Amino acid sequence: MDLARTEVATRRSRKESATRIGLMALPVAFFAVFFAYPVAAIVARGLKIDGAWRFGRIGEVLAQSDIRHVLWFTTWQALASTALTLLIALPGAYVFARFDFRGKQVLRAVVTVPFVLPTVVVGTAFLALVGRGGLLDQLWGVRLDTTVWAILLAHVFFNYAVVVRTVGGLWSQLDPRQEEAARMLGASRFAAWRKVTLPALSPAVAAAALMVFLFTFTSFGVVQILGGPTFSTLEVEIYRQTSEIFDLATAAVLTIVQFVAVGAILAVHAWTVRRRETALRLVAPEVTVRRPRGAGQWALLGGVLASILVLLALPLGVLVQRSLDAPGGYGFAYYKALTSADSGIFLVAPIAAIGNSLEYALAATAIAVVIGGLAAAALTRRTGRLVRGFDALLMLPLGVSAVTVGFGFLIALDEPPLDLRSSWILVPLAQALVGVPFVVRTMLPVLRAVDGRLREAAAVLGASPWRVWREVDLPMVRRAMLIAAGFAFAVSLGEFGATVFIARPDNPTLPVAVARLLGRAGDLNYGQAMALSTILMVVCAVALLLLERIRTERTGEF
Repeated sequence: MDLARTEVATRRSRKESATRIGLMALPVAFFAVFFAYPVAAIVARGLKIDGAWRFGRIGEVLAQSDIRHVLWFTTWQALASTALTLLIALPGAYVFARFDFRGKQVLRAVVTVPFVLPTVVVGTAFLALVGRGGLLDQLWGVRLDTTVWAILLAHVFFNYAVVVRTVGGLWSQLDPRQEEAARMLGASRFAAWRKVTLPALSPAVAAAALMVFLFTFTSFGVVQILGGPTFSTLEVEIYRQTSEIFDLATAAVLTIVQFVAVGAILAVHAWTVRRRETALRLVAPEVTVRRPRGAGQWALLGGVLASILVLLALPLGVLVQRSLDAPGGYGFAYYKALTSADSGIFLVAPIAAIGNSLEYALAATAIAVVIGGLAAAALTRRTGRLVRGFDALLMLPLGVSAVTVGFGFLIALDEPPLDLRSSWILVPLAQALVGVPFVVRTMLPVLRAVDGRLREAAAVLGASPWRVWREVDLPMVRRAMLIAAGFAFAVSLGEFGATVFIARPDNPTLPVAVARLLGRAGDLNYGQAMALSTILMVVCAVALLLLERIRTERTGEF
């Protein structure tokens, strides 16, 4: 009997392994062709001369003083941005996790809007706030557009939601009675929090810090707009070396450096995620949320709301204000100008970018949901080096230079059977690469929460793996899939680093149109850039408000 059970278990294990490998096949092929191949093509083009590899070029590039300055500033501003974001956002994570107050769902969507906005729009919003002729310049003569403070604050604006959702998601599931018990035993409020709550929160705080560091380490649009010629990150320098200087060797070296750094960050992040999942087994199954009590809690809520208003809502409000501030007085003159193609910047009217972006984003969302859904299903089991390596592969597009990927598309995908340079699908493919990680991170916690015994029972009764997925997993994961699709759609709308290379002049996307308008002098171009940015912001906000209505506490980190 025991031998028969062992044989059955062995056959089941082999069947599960074969199913997992089958689920991985399409995502692995997708990333190999549309991510690894273009990046490898760029690196080879830069380091391979006359058929021979010149790895000595790496030392030559890193020995240059200006490159070392770029590396130093990239690392320094990422560390400073991460520390400042944690300092400002952790009180917000506590408020969203523990307090119940009117308008909480709307406010949660508001703090997430900056995260899905394209970095070029975030840079534009802060340019309208702190740049020449901005609100601070008009009121007090203060300009921060060429200082590092503007970059740091823009990064906090962009990454506030990462900390609130990652840390707040775990915080809301910690049983507050454990801390209350420590206080009853004589511990002070701070000592109880330090000894009971903080150790349980530390994996989530570490994971959030690493994600913020990753996003700021690879910052492009924000630094390009606010940094001027003085400040440059690795991503901005790769773009400059590729598109302005045409020094592919230097760009290839910087790509390798960034790739190694991102790989190390993701390895540490994977370790923190495993620690957090272990911690989640110890949390209370019910979320304990209550209205603030006492003057201290109401003051904390008021302080968080004030910080959200000043740091997050004010730049977005100034963006809308500048889009309406036309030379003839407040009105929709800049929005009306979007219908004209007379500026010479585009072959079509700028307003056509709205339709282009929506079409591209829908196609990218479909691709991301299929690839990400298969990947999440394959990652349902937590164990195994193959699973952990596959999970890290899926996260790489968030940190590897999007500029390199976009330029790699032009170089690598220009010959049969993958001659896609003139195809419209190139843009959605690049956008889907960024959307897939969000789909995986949203769906994976839900899939892992499904009781494995349900799958086993269905398999014992003779159900095929496809039928098990359709009748057991799909009903439980349907809501998470909708949320994943919404995030993929919003992120695809804002993708800029890769599409700046591959979007055609007659089919620009919204972020590309904004960047090109900002790159031209004149109040009309600036006003149109503000108008397009406002439209993109509104579309993202509406999408996130809809997502909040169907979101649950288990639908992922975002």
